[in-house]
Amino acid sequence: MVSTYAWLWTLLTFVLTWMVFYLIKRKKAATDDAEAETEEGRDGVADVIIVGAGVAGSALAYALAKDGRRVHVIERNLKEPQRFMGELMQAGGRLKLAQLGLEDCLKEIDAQESHSLALYKDGKHGTLYYPKCSKFPYEPSGRFLRNGRLVQRLRKKAASLANVQLEEGTVKSLIEVKGVVKGVTYKNSAGEEITAFAPLTVVCDGCYSNLRRSAIDNKDEVLSHFVGYVVKNSRLEDPHSLHLTFAKPFPCVIYQITSDEVRVGAELPADSIPSMANGEMVNFLKKTLAPQIPETGKLREIFLKGVDEGLQEVKTHPNKSMSAKPCDKKGVIVLGDAFNMRHPIIASGMMVALSDVLIIRNLLRSLPNIGNTKKVSELIKSFYIIRKPMAATANTLAAIFSQVLIATTDEAREGMRQGCFIYLCSGGFRASGMMAILGGMNPRPLTLVLHLVAITLTSMGYLLSPFPSPRRFWHSLRTFALALKMLGAHLVDEGFKEMLIPTNAAAYRRSYMATASD
Repeated sequence: MVSTYAWLWTLLTFVLTWMVFYLIKRKKAATDDAEAETEEGRDGVADVIIVGAGVAGSALAYALAKDGRRVHVIERNLKEPQRFMGELMQAGGRLKLAQLGLEDCLKEIDAQESHSLALYKDGKHGTLYYPKCSKFPYEPSGRFLRNGRLVQRLRKKAASLANVQLEEGTVKSLIEVKGVVKGVTYKNSAGEEITAFAPLTVVCDGCYSNLRRSAIDNKDEVLSHFVGYVVKNSRLEDPHSLHLTFAKPFPCVIYQITSDEVRVGAELPADSIPSMANGEMVNFLKKTLAPQIPETGKLREIFLKGVDEGLQEVKTHPNKSMSAKPCDKKGVIVLGDAFNMRHPIIASGMMVALSDVLIIRNLLRSLPNIGNTKKVSELIKSFYIIRKPMAATANTLAAIFSQVLIATTDEAREGMRQGCFIYLCSGGFRASGMMAILGGMNPRPLTLVLHLVAITLTSMGYLLSPFPSPRRFWHSLRTFALALKMLGAHLVDEGFKEMLIPTNAAAYRRSYMATASD
């Protein structure tokens, strides 16, 4: 009997002790949360500091300000950007703009409708159209545009909100206290060095970001370069297609960016850019590329017109790749090209950036204020998972497609190049499926993997035809091994689970592809 009472007293003591510690812990957590939330008022007049007012920065500023946040945007140069990247807004990107309430920014900039992708190789031609998809709740078309004009429209719309402060200045560094980013140090347009504080800092200052290293441990890789020029007073016979020529050794693109201007872009190797000064570039364009540009649709005529007129607005731009690595520091998020880059051949940079902006906006909406660093950090961790369907699909497609387009003397690689062209031009579900992925209308990594497997089998079949031989069989096996190597690298980089299990893609579609307006 005594032992029974002793056991009961022991159990009661244990329960009471546990309750006391539990209540103390709860009280401490509540105190910490309250202190963290009051930091919002102490850290500065802004809730969020955004470094960079490009497409991602301006869109995020507008979205957060519409939710009542006080936003301070610091941009190095508020003049209209003069660049030739980011000139195609895919259909999926237009949907994101609409969901953010920014679809009107594509108006009044002389943007041209994009309906299709036209492919040319060795005298053959095929056209792929954006499919009409019941699961895509928006018009299946993209927009060709002047990137600088779009950026200025986005900046203007963001700055029209009373709780957005858009300022020209150069951010020098992040202010970090005990492992938490509290704000930035920057020089304003008058040359004065200023410190600005906010509970959350967003770094989206582009591919040349000088703050990236302070926030994430990631390095970019220069894959190649693009040289681009504008042909004035010209209009393509098919102004609604992106015209892609499988030229040797690198591809060439031609598209209508305004009602009377055509963009020509040619890829160049990273270590061998022809000189503009001594005429090497003109010689390369005229003698190497021009003969490969098809005469149909005035493509070669306009290509040569631009060369003969002195390559107006000619620019070179590095094609960079950088995988997305989570930022472990608290109080800071990295977005846009400062965070994740891929080869621009599939024109998905703005689309992925706007998708990320939409996810961040929706996650932060669940917080009454964002002064609680702990809660914000927990939400940001989920951001890296939610973004995977769109980002991983675009990253993988861009990397593999850009490699396949490079012409070589290797029979296995050439077989894959030809097999890719055959597959894309075959029409039916193959063409519509790939265009849905390219346009961001079906961001499903697993679907992309299945298409890539089918392209590999098509390439192997091409190499084995018309009759198999030991040599052809060997090269078909090499093509299979090459495809496994390229795809395997991205399965590792993006994650096997994220690429092969469709759960995340289904959740992304339900939450971020359901409606065209907020």
